[in-house]
Amino acid sequence: MPEVVLKAENIKKSFLTGEVSTEVLKGVDFTLEEGEFVAILGESGSGKSTLLYILAGIDKPTSGSVELLGQKISEISDEALAAMRRRDFSFVYQFDNLVPNLTVYENVTLPLMLDKRKESEYKDRVSEILEYLGLADRQKNFPRQLSGGEQQRAAIARALVTSPKVIFLDEPTGSLDKERGRQVMELLADINRNKGVALVMVTHSEAHAQYASRIVRME
Repeated sequence: MPEVVLKAENIKKSFLTGEVSTEVLKGVDFTLEEGEFVAILGESGSGKSTLLYILAGIDKPTSGSVELLGQKISEISDEALAAMRRRDFSFVYQFDNLVPNLTVYENVTLPLMLDKRKESEYKDRVSEILEYLGLADRQKNFPRQLSGGEQQRAAIARALVTSPKVIFLDEPTGSLDKERGRQVMELLADINRNKGVALVMVTHSEAHAQYASRIVRME
């Protein structure tokens, strides 16, 4: 049987505004198996991005537990969690979050440099990923010199370069037009199918959710 790489139980999340408490998540359970592609589908305000940030350890639930790659996030130190982000799982935001004064190559290799790896250890892999994502001839360009689709592909390359077991994606096509959004979705499906990376993607697009192997709907 496939290994469970992510398990969340009874996740609750409330936000306090002044004296008013708003409950966004009301006891959510979630599991992700190795190599699975799950789309979390819902309209704005349904809590899907909040759930994604909690699953990735970026935000903390009001109550409930999250176990990622066999470890309870609440029991992991901030330093150890940061190391896991550099090595075991990655996050792709709606907007590419590339560093504007770094080239595509430097942006993609940033997690590896932060992990203090030698370039000789990863140079070939980076070249392979850039070629795979159609960015080989853009690696010396800066983000401002790329199209929106290319910027998002660079962000995906950065997420993929560490050979993660899980990639979390928050509306990865939200800032793209229809055609570029379709291209990114086909790319993600190919990464999941051929690289075996598990994907958890938040989206409000019914069409884009269909690329996943399983859809979780939030209301």
